[in-house]
Amino acid sequence: MSLESRRQQCSMKMVCKVRRIDLQLDRLHWTKYATSQSSSAPSSDSDTTPSDDDVVYVVPDDIRIRELQAAIKQLSVTSTHKAPLTAETILLALRRVAVLYVQSSTQAGGQTWKPHPLEQDFEWLLASKAIAQTHGLIINLLLEQTLPLGWDIWYWDEILTSSSYLALYSVQTSPARIWQWSKTIYHDARRKLQSAESIQSTNHEEAVSISRSWSRFYAIVKDCIHQPSLADTPARVLSPLMLYRSEVRFKQKGLKRLREMNACGLGVLVDEGMNLDLDDGNPRRNKSDKDEWKTIISRSVSLMETVLRNLTALDLGIHEFEDTVFTSVEDDTELSQVDASDDGSHQSPALIVNRLQLVLEVHLPNHIANSKQMVKEFGRPSRIVRYWLLATALFLSSSTLLRIAVNRRAQLVTWIRDLGTTTMDFWYNWVLEPVRKLIGTIRHDKDSEIAIMSKESLQGDRASLERMVVDFAKDNPSTTNGTPLNEAELADVRMKVKEGDLTPVLRAYEKDLRRPFVGTLRGDLIRALLIQIQKTKVDVEIAVGGIDALLKSQELVFGFVGLTPGVLVCLGLFRWLGGVVAGRKGRRQQKRGGQRIRLLRNIDRILSASAPAGNGMLSYKDHGMLLCEVHVLRQAAGSVMPAEIYAEFLEEINDLIELRTGIERQIRVVDRIRWAYANWMI
Repeated sequence: MSLESRRQQCSMKMVCKVRRIDLQLDRLHWTKYATSQSSSAPSSDSDTTPSDDDVVYVVPDDIRIRELQAAIKQLSVTSTHKAPLTAETILLALRRVAVLYVQSSTQAGGQTWKPHPLEQDFEWLLASKAIAQTHGLIINLLLEQTLPLGWDIWYWDEILTSSSYLALYSVQTSPARIWQWSKTIYHDARRKLQSAESIQSTNHEEAVSISRSWSRFYAIVKDCIHQPSLADTPARVLSPLMLYRSEVRFKQKGLKRLREMNACGLGVLVDEGMNLDLDDGNPRRNKSDKDEWKTIISRSVSLMETVLRNLTALDLGIHEFEDTVFTSVEDDTELSQVDASDDGSHQSPALIVNRLQLVLEVHLPNHIANSKQMVKEFGRPSRIVRYWLLATALFLSSSTLLRIAVNRRAQLVTWIRDLGTTTMDFWYNWVLEPVRKLIGTIRHDKDSEIAIMSKESLQGDRASLERMVVDFAKDNPSTTNGTPLNEAELADVRMKVKEGDLTPVLRAYEKDLRRPFVGTLRGDLIRALLIQIQKTKVDVEIAVGGIDALLKSQELVFGFVGLTPGVLVCLGLFRWLGGVVAGRKGRRQQKRGGQRIRLLRNIDRILSASAPAGNGMLSYKDHGMLLCEVHVLRQAAGSVMPAEIYAEFLEEINDLIELRTGIERQIRVVDRIRWAYANWMI
């Protein structure tokens, strides 16, 4: 699966999560609104008349209400959303209503002002929806950053397990090493030269010439090369391969550390952020309980800010990171001001919105930049570094290849032209033409009939034989009854000739054989011989006509026989091409099946090797790693499972990532997935 498709599926998953939180926020808001409407509502005078002279209660303004509603609608998640909102969209919605606060405070004349409760509810709803969108945005970002780290870790594993790969890596990175070594030598030489010049100026020595300065600089460079600094001691002690191996291990360790920190941050945000599972329909809950969701979303802002600020601090341990995050959230002074202002002041949503803008404008870009820098430092080398050797070899050999192509241009053109001509001729002569003839045979076209001789040939030869026998019988009546033949007798002779009976001619032939010389001189013997030759010709044509009829009865068979060579060649070629494509597809499917098995193994390993907390649940780091592996497994299974099976599989996935079920039940879910969906996991 491509990286773009993975990002789309990851975005769709985050949209579903944000949509659930969004629905919870709407339910909380409208439940409170319905409760306030059913209770004894204060009159309009009590709403607009201040109880304290220092507080100004602003009458609800239609413009502010419409702007708040438009911003809330912009931040709400609908069924048409395929990806979470971007940081720019969230900031645009927040800045859209930020002007309203300034206008309202200006209208209050510098006094403490308080908007109408309806406006205040809309402001809380706006802040909560913006926080929910930011929460989903950060989780989506952490997933996208954590998943590719596994491929880079696998890349370093391949290099560590193969000496040839390690040697290739040393060659690939040699230009960067030479450049770094040259910079180090240059800076050391420059520092020593400046030190020497400062000593010379202190001793008031005369200035040396340019050539002498260059000679001194060259001597210093030579001295730096032959006497490296203490930092290069490991390079002189270890072998080059061991030095490269330790470097690869260091980078791999850094990537693993970064992945663990991202997984821990992901687990903290998923488990502790925006957890709004409140019983909002319970009428016995008091006001402080019903406003608990405000405390949750305000703490979520502080949680997101602290996680983003400390996520790339790889010098911290996992437990230190968790302690730092929760300690910072508990000791957040602005958060305590928000909790203290729940009695009705207007500072609560404003403070939360300001903190959220700080997260989106400062902490989120800084985290992205720091993560990219760490991936660049510890990740696999860039494409330029990996393929410069191949590109250089192609560039150096390009002139030779071009010269060979130019010198053999005529031969190459001839080979290509002959190959194309042969292919086209084979296609037309051995595939299309036999098919056309076969179709004509099925349709009984005259041009497609198989015939050894024409139909008129036999009829003409038979009529000629008939006339020859009749004329011979007329000229030799002695061969019949000795008297001239009448029409009835001639008709009888014609009938016998059609049946193949040449009795008059044979009698004369037998008579002339007694005196061949006389018969030859008279001409009757030669005439009888010629008639018998004509009779033989007619017999041969009759036999050929029988063969012709037999061929016509098997025209379809001969058509298929003529088409068989071309079909066999094309079929063999297509099967070979199909085998190549199917082989790649089969290897790809086998690779994906092995990937799904490895994902199940990784999930089982995370659950089995995890150190459960006192409540029997996974730690934040293990939960984050589980979320990453489950996300990839969901993507891999979605491409091979039918829709109805995949819907059932998602139910198992939801049970698997549910933290509160406990590790034992999660392990049983993994076992159920292994045997219930074995046909699609392999």
